[in-house]
Amino acid sequence: MAGYPDVRWGSENSRLRGPFVAFSTTKPGSWLIKTMTPLDRKLLIRSKGRYTALGPIGAPTMLLTTTGAKSGLARTSPLLYSRDGDSLIVVGSNFGQDRHPAWTGNLIAHPEDVIVTIGGQDVPSRAELLTGDEAEAGYALMAATTRTYTEYRSRTDRSIRVFRLTPKG
Repeated sequence: MAGYPDVRWGSENSRLRGPFVAFSTTKPGSWLIKTMTPLDRKLLIRSKGRYTALGPIGAPTMLLTTTGAKSGLARTSPLLYSRDGDSLIVVGSNFGQDRHPAWTGNLIAHPEDVIVTIGGQDVPSRAELLTGDEAEAGYALMAATTRTYTEYRSRTDRSIRVFRLTPKG
């Protein structure tokens, strides 16, 4: 496989994008997105990453399948991502809550057992927890993708985990 497919549903130039992103940076906006996550997860899984509730605004969305750190079972999470060359950057913001999302612990425990699903394609991948300047640069990429990530960082005192996902092979 050459890498990650470059597909997404919707357009970054959508008229809905600006108002939606502005609303999503607020606490009620984060609550709405968090509340929609179970529905969005179902839509993403059934469509193998082709469609998302965030689709009309062109948000780069994927499914991340990890192995549970404690259970050993496959766990799938819908995530936004940013491209960094041939790799993807994902951020464990958890909407700015005080706890890390479970998928970040799964990546730390099993970094070689990762599947990224974008546009109907599964890509076996490996994860790397970024630190220092690399983590800052990765976070800046996510904040450039959607400014909501700037707001998430202001809501918590924890160090938000940033990962680089790279296709295997």
